[in-house]
Amino acid sequence: MQKTLIGLMVAAAFAGSAAAASPKANEAATARHYAALVQGQPNLAGLTMFFTRMPKGGDLHHHYSGSIYAEQYLEWVDKMGYCVNKQTYRIETDKAVVESQRALPAKERVCLSTQEMIRDDYSYREMLQRWSTKDFDNHGAVQPPPDRAFFETFGYFGPVSNSNFNEGLRTLKQRAIEENVSYIETQFKSAPLVQDTAWDAAVLEAGSDEKMVADHLAAFAAKLEQDAAFNARVNDFVNNVKASSAGIDDANFTMRYQTYVLRLLQPSQVFSSMLGAFKSARQSGGLIVGVNIVGAENTAVSMRDYALHMKMFRFLKAQYPEVKTSLHAGELSLGMVPPEGLRFHIDQAIHVAGADRIGHGIDLAHELRAPEIMKAMREKDIPVEINLTSNEFINGVKGQDHPILLYRKFGVPFVISTDDTGVTRHTLTREYVLFASRYQPSYAEVKKASYNGIRYAFLPKAEKDRLTRQLDQRFARFEADMAALSAKK
Repeated sequence: MQKTLIGLMVAAAFAGSAAAASPKANEAATARHYAALVQGQPNLAGLTMFFTRMPKGGDLHHHYSGSIYAEQYLEWVDKMGYCVNKQTYRIETDKAVVESQRALPAKERVCLSTQEMIRDDYSYREMLQRWSTKDFDNHGAVQPPPDRAFFETFGYFGPVSNSNFNEGLRTLKQRAIEENVSYIETQFKSAPLVQDTAWDAAVLEAGSDEKMVADHLAAFAAKLEQDAAFNARVNDFVNNVKASSAGIDDANFTMRYQTYVLRLLQPSQVFSSMLGAFKSARQSGGLIVGVNIVGAENTAVSMRDYALHMKMFRFLKAQYPEVKTSLHAGELSLGMVPPEGLRFHIDQAIHVAGADRIGHGIDLAHELRAPEIMKAMREKDIPVEINLTSNEFINGVKGQDHPILLYRKFGVPFVISTDDTGVTRHTLTREYVLFASRYQPSYAEVKKASYNGIRYAFLPKAEKDRLTRQLDQRFARFEADMAALSAKK
């Protein structure tokens, strides 16, 4: 009896020890499975299956309007009583024009309903090529420069992108859940703005005079603070975000929102919208978690006013220190602007604007103070948001030309993110496939990138801790499944 009892105790102890070692063993088996996929000629199909199943903590560089697919926008055309002009592929919003078109015989109509557009296969495919980058690299007929093709898509679907928000967010949530993403921080809407042409002239005249610029910013901010109509619009904006996001969060998925300013506008519009954005974040009760600046960085106005925009952020960060900022900076490549335009954007985003995260950051190698920039990002724990598909399409930066090689070498934290999945028609899974197949990171680095999607989210610590615990559990299940799959080989 005693020998039997001792035997049972030893067996139980051995089983317990094996069980305790199991998570590490599963992680090691998963790492070996992954390593086999990236060694030599990467197995892209195998990597796609691997990353589809792998938990991905969060997508931190995500544009709402650019992540809805053209097919869904087309569905909304009928919902809103509009039609699509099959000659220009623009959405017609004038209800009188829409009604007059509907009164015509079908063969004479130029402006088509959703179903009419779908039935007209030629027009439908042409529309998809303009409302997204579909077929651009696959014998597509529409071939403007890639950056222009990308940014022009927003003008096509724009009339229906500013409504149906809750339905759009639910689509994005479901798509995220299906590829094992538990958190999205989306750049959702721009805050209200006003224009003051006299102020525009004055602040531009101030040029690099720091005191004069600061005085102009302070005076305009004080004026806006007393503008009852402006503040009412800010309140309405916050309430609209709350209504649009109703029912999105649940126990297994969380979404938060950035508001943004459009760098293509005049200074008074940018600054008033930026002030509205900071005020909205403070008033939203944690729903709006950050402020961003968006739009093509290489336009004449964007380049002219870049330094001014960074000073605007510095001014408002001092007034609203609790509000986080993630800034599109250095989304430029050689030839897009004169060489001197590549020298300072990331630098000023960090050292002038005080950015908490950097979006894109692909002109890094051209910046005059690149080593100092990376040192500051490493020491201040400022991550860069890496968007491989977007950088390749818009800027032609990929492979060994991408500064992810520098960021990794110098220990700068980074996250893998998507940018505009509806326009460029990809997924976060695809971004991980590109990262793994092009740069052969270890499984440990890939896993860390996934966790970084939570670590660098603009969330309170308690929320990050909750999402991290969930990610731990999801990785434990994933690695157990991968270990079992490897054992069957």
